[in-house]
Amino acid sequence: MNILIKSAKIIHAQNKGLHLKKRDILIKNGNIGKIAVKIDLPRNTKLVELKNLHVSLGWFDSSVSFGEPGYEERETILNGLTTAAKSGFTDLILNPNTYPLADSSSDIVFLKNAAKGHATNLNPLGTLTRNSEGIDLAELYDMGNAGAIGFYDFKSPIENSNLLKIALQYVQNFNGLVYSQPLDTNIAGKGIVNEGTVSTQLGLKGIPALAEELQIVRDLFILEYTGGKLHIPTISTSNSVKLIADAKKKGLDVSCSVALHNLYFTDEVLKEFDTRYKVMPPLRTKEDAKSLIKGLNDGTIDFVTTDHIPLNVELKRVEFDNAAYGSIGLESAFGLLHQIFDLQQTISLLTKGRERYNLESVDLATGNKACLTLFNPDFEYSFEKKHILSTSKNSMVLGETVKGKVYGTVNNDQLILA
Repeated sequence: MNILIKSAKIIHAQNKGLHLKKRDILIKNGNIGKIAVKIDLPRNTKLVELKNLHVSLGWFDSSVSFGEPGYEERETILNGLTTAAKSGFTDLILNPNTYPLADSSSDIVFLKNAAKGHATNLNPLGTLTRNSEGIDLAELYDMGNAGAIGFYDFKSPIENSNLLKIALQYVQNFNGLVYSQPLDTNIAGKGIVNEGTVSTQLGLKGIPALAEELQIVRDLFILEYTGGKLHIPTISTSNSVKLIADAKKKGLDVSCSVALHNLYFTDEVLKEFDTRYKVMPPLRTKEDAKSLIKGLNDGTIDFVTTDHIPLNVELKRVEFDNAAYGSIGLESAFGLLHQIFDLQQTISLLTKGRERYNLESVDLATGNKACLTLFNPDFEYSFEKKHILSTSKNSMVLGETVKGKVYGTVNNDQLILA
């Protein structure tokens, strides 16, 4: 496919010659053929000319769940990848959150094959243990050979310290990445929201920050002993940021992420008992959110994620205690993040993270593959149900004012417009 992107402002801070410049971009058969102030429209070329058009490298999300196989009513791979492309994302890390769980090489092959031919690249995680039961390690080596880019018992903490030790030692044979959910279930008990003033006022059982931080301390001690590569997904407390900063100063190979909603929302929104706000880790305090934002700004937190978890309505339309954890976030990610950070930092956060997973990161330059996101950063609107492309509608962003509209993506020789 040949595409001419007309008069787009390029947001690419690593390239001073192009950053903040308006340029035409000609794409031929999936590669960038030319970047210039003005390019005449060639024959048999699709023209893309949109209001206040901006372009950046394609965006990346490190934590996305769909439903297929097993929970197709939540989200199929087809609709999930289409939603991601229309939301600006060209690369996703897919969580093992299906039935059956992705705990064998054949499961990874199924996911990879189901995602072939799409504009958005799907990179699956395999489970760390068989059926995510936390007892025996899954087929880590075989799944790695099949295309798994890390190993994660999704939202399930590794309670057996020795199992984490063995996993970190074993994956060093093939440069594997181990995930560890930061939650001590004994400390968390039957808690469902952040332990604090709000939980006390509402009469809801709380999860103390200690439950997250104690697990992180344990994991970092084990990592220091074993070596290897550890990723701690979706941290949520001020002290967690400090613990990981100290570990990085020691030279430990640890990375971490934060869910976008933990930057924007706090536990104050729980006062209406709206189950859309029930997530794991829970929404914390304003002080925690400030520390998380600071951690992103100084590089302690490696990347931000939507932690996109589609859920069918009956799992949310119940009493707060019984509701499932999770919110979708792909469609609202750009607009919400841009309410927190300036444009350059927003795009930086949306484009970083691939290197942790050894995924290809293509520069925006002539001769390279076209992997681009198209957007208007100045378009403000109230995020409503009509803006949701996912099959499931469990978004905590509904009713919020967001800043930024995604026009679509160019990747894998495809143009996907929202």
